[in-house]
Amino acid sequence: MIDIEDITVGESYACKFRVKTMLDEHDCPAPNLTDTPLKGVGDYEGIGVLMQRDPEQRIVKLRDEKSSKEFVVAYEDIWDVDVVEWTNPL
Repeated sequence: MIDIEDITVGESYACKFRVKTMLDEHDCPAPNLTDTPLKGVGDYEGIGVLMQRDPEQRIVKLRDEKSSKEFVVAYEDIWDVDVVEWTNPL
């Protein structure tokens, strides 16, 4: 795994992350496009592609792979940073 401080600008990275957000009854980030009832605020963990990094504030902006939602997450709440290898499905 790669330390968030050591990533190279211009390369693609993903990581595991944790945020406190509004969840639906299936523990997915809400609101979503379904009529699933809301459960309330809780911890959500996912895998996200890094979009921006702010080393001064020690935060990253990422897009969750499961929900496609964007989150701003503190360095302390991300782990397992690694390079993304994009493929083109046929």
